[in-house]
Amino acid sequence: MPKLQLDAIDRRIIAELQADARLSNVELAGRVGLSASPCLRRVKRLEREGVIEGYRAVLRRDRVGLGFSVFLAVKIDGHANERAMTFEDTVCAMPEVLACHLVSGDADYLLEVVVADLAHYQQFLVGRLLNLPIVREVRSNIAIQTCKAGAPLPLDFLE
Repeated sequence: MPKLQLDAIDRRIIAELQADARLSNVELAGRVGLSASPCLRRVKRLEREGVIEGYRAVLRRDRVGLGFSVFLAVKIDGHANERAMTFEDTVCAMPEVLACHLVSGDADYLLEVVVADLAHYQQFLVGRLLNLPIVREVRSNIAIQTCKAGAPLPLDFLE
């Protein structure tokens, strides 16, 4: 898919929305130097074109009882497209899996998983992930401390 052309105002709009998606259209328009109607048209176009994928609240994991984060390097048996796609669909449907990346290197996939504690992680790993027939090996890396997560995308290169 070709990269969309974003002008300076589009870039300011997405930067402002990444910083605070709760801005009203009037506030956003003022920050980017437009009146409300053209600003709203641009936001709707950015949504329609898939630049803006959605809006959500960012929660503190520990405050909602999900303070145990694990990064899993997963190796699968074979790489037949249909089996790999089934693995991806299954894993992506698991609510504990925040991210699933097909990667190069020692592993085939890198997963970010969040659960309440070690006991829940064991249930997830042994009871669900390792029960998938395509999974050959899993290496777990437990996050001791999160220094940065959920940061806005760096858009300086677009200028």
